[in-house]
Amino acid sequence: MAANASGWGRGLASIGDKQACLASRIRVDAEEAGSRLDRLLLRRLGGSARPLVMRLIRRGNVRVNGRRAKPELRLAAGDEIFLPASLRQPAGTRAPSQVPLQGSRAAPMPPVLYEDADLLVINKPPGVVVHGGSGHAHGLIEQLRESLGVPELRLAHRLDRDTSGCLLLARRLSVLRALTAAFRDRAAHKTYLAWVAGWPEPPAGRLRGRLLKGRLRGGERVVVTGDGGKAAVTDYQTCIRADLAAGQPGEMDAWRAALLALMPESGRTHQLRVQLQAAGHAILGDGKYGSRDDNRRFRALGGRGLALHAWRLRIAHPADGRLLDVRAPWPQWWSDVGMKLVSPDGGF
Repeated sequence: MAANASGWGRGLASIGDKQACLASRIRVDAEEAGSRLDRLLLRRLGGSARPLVMRLIRRGNVRVNGRRAKPELRLAAGDEIFLPASLRQPAGTRAPSQVPLQGSRAAPMPPVLYEDADLLVINKPPGVVVHGGSGHAHGLIEQLRESLGVPELRLAHRLDRDTSGCLLLARRLSVLRALTAAFRDRAAHKTYLAWVAGWPEPPAGRLRGRLLKGRLRGGERVVVTGDGGKAAVTDYQTCIRADLAAGQPGEMDAWRAALLALMPESGRTHQLRVQLQAAGHAILGDGKYGSRDDNRRFRALGGRGLALHAWRLRIAHPADGRLLDVRAPWPQWWSDVGMKLVSPDGGF
């Protein structure tokens, strides 16, 4: 169960070296068989290489068995992929000493919640991106591959940068495919905890809606509700009702918040954040979808960042079918804030 944290503080220096030292040809093995061409290359090169990878594939510079190929080509065992020099030594790659390590080269190893030969579950800290891309050269997955010495490590699902909690990773592609199928077939169950503004009524229920991705608001991309979007369903249960009417400054009087357990049935981008905003109970600390006034009050109590935590994950183990039930302790500041709130209906 214990994680091998040796080398975590060494940074990502050798990741750039590995990219630069890639051979001119890659032979697809049985483990990688069935993968799309673009996804295999991104696993090898990292998410930050996506624009270059896609451009070179479409130009015909990347060839499979000597022929041009499309990004979505499904590869077979024994296929040979030719890489042009620009992928073997990516243009514009920064020197290793300039590669950021999520804010600090001495970043600690995230707590390991479960580990075996097939799987790894960590308690992801808030404020950390899970993969490179979108302005981040490297993310948590690249750090874990380097620190643990497991280059095949892959994300089974994703969490937003500011969301903490259970993050599941697969050590092999065959395991990843089994986990992906479980999420797709809704055989995996996730429970989130969130502090929200106000008291939802009824205290337990189901949120339904359709979400559209990619709309622009104030120059940044957001998700909105709309008839043309994808269906999103979330069950919720109120755990704590908090009322700041007692013992707080006058401007804080009558402000209410609640701790919710959230069980999403679908996995849309920003689903929980957008559905709760649409219901009038935005997640506290959400600078993109929340209320400035609510967030200001939340920070005054000691709130830090987005109050959304992936608390529990239940899934059948892909090797033997036994049920894994993993829970991640919430950040300490959650307890500190909770101690300042009045809970007339009892605690969590």
